[in-house]
Amino acid sequence: MAKVKPFKGVRPPRQFVTDVASRPYDVLDSKEARKEAEGNPKSLYHIIKPEIDFGPEVDEHDPEVYGKAVENFRLFQDNGWLVQDQEDHYYIYAQTMDGRTQYGIVVAAWVNDYMEGRIKKHELTRRDKEEDRMKHVRVNDANIEPVFFAFPDNESLQQIIDTVTAGEPEYDFVAPDGFGHTFWVVNEPELIAAITEEFDKIPYLYIADGHHRSAAAALVGDEKAKSNPDHKGEEEYNYFLAVAFPASHLRIIDYNRVVRDLNGLTPEEFLIRLTKDFIVEKKGKEIYKPTRLHNFALYLDSNWYSLTPREGRYDDNDPIGVLDVTISSDLILRDILGITDLRSDKRIDFVGGIRGLGELSRRVDSGEMKMALALYPVSMKQLMDIADSGNIMPPKTTWFEPKLRSGLVIHKLS
Repeated sequence: MAKVKPFKGVRPPRQFVTDVASRPYDVLDSKEARKEAEGNPKSLYHIIKPEIDFGPEVDEHDPEVYGKAVENFRLFQDNGWLVQDQEDHYYIYAQTMDGRTQYGIVVAAWVNDYMEGRIKKHELTRRDKEEDRMKHVRVNDANIEPVFFAFPDNESLQQIIDTVTAGEPEYDFVAPDGFGHTFWVVNEPELIAAITEEFDKIPYLYIADGHHRSAAAALVGDEKAKSNPDHKGEEEYNYFLAVAFPASHLRIIDYNRVVRDLNGLTPEEFLIRLTKDFIVEKKGKEIYKPTRLHNFALYLDSNWYSLTPREGRYDDNDPIGVLDVTISSDLILRDILGITDLRSDKRIDFVGGIRGLGELSRRVDSGEMKMALALYPVSMKQLMDIADSGNIMPPKTTWFEPKLRSGLVIHKLS
């Protein structure tokens, strides 16, 4: 069963929240972070991307950079830009995009649930990225940024969400990207107890986004437990920061591909090769968006095409093989274009659907890329079924929006 607990959150006073809150560390580069934090000493980027306080020649993984994160975290607290709550709380965090709102519960999740597989993942992680975040957690002795969980819908938890969100929020603002963020503190002891009890009835939690942060937070917690001769199991380092959403609240958007060349083929030859495995329909100059599962949109040579796999080209009984990302990776990227490693091949890049399909045509029309492929998004059910089966999704399968805003609440490990 999923073990969670309330915690004494470290968070900005209401008047500072829009100055402090930031996008997650991994959705922008150092140059973009410098620009967004310019003139704002309260920006969380000074903690989660502390390289912005150095010249561009300094490596973001330099020990001095991690040390700067610690210095800035302490400075934020000394200046009152971040203040720790005096009591343990859960929190409710709502995000609004395009008129649609999803509500999550901010919890401290149990490290052992991750280590023993009750917090399920659907992606592989890279050790270098894990180690970067592990260093950040170690030196700050805190989970500065939350991870993004899903859980099977639970009527009692939904009722608690409805009850809390009927009250006055602690924070309510629209970020520069146009997404709304609203945040409530759960104060009532009976509601706090009920949240803990209801999660204890849920067999599994699912990582939606933040696999590297989850791994790093859990591994540091496990390290601390093993190195503490007086470890009892209830210490704060046994938990890490997460926002858990009912699965039905979440929407996965498309995660698309752009490719630099056609592996020596002309556009005409490439289209002919596609007809072996796909029904190819030319759609013209207007953007074509995939309309259903197993339908793809191709942009090539200033035209859009619909691609539909021919019968027998995939296995409906294979939870991985039936995914559109697998079908396109096998039949197009591997078999025709010779791209076998999506993680490392420099000929391919990935574009989150939040940028729109116009971004695909732009990158092709600019000459940077030769073709683009848009995929129909996977469903939450597919994600959870794959995690339940113990399988791993292919790289770059899911894209969640809106992203969690960092800096609304932080979890200290001691």
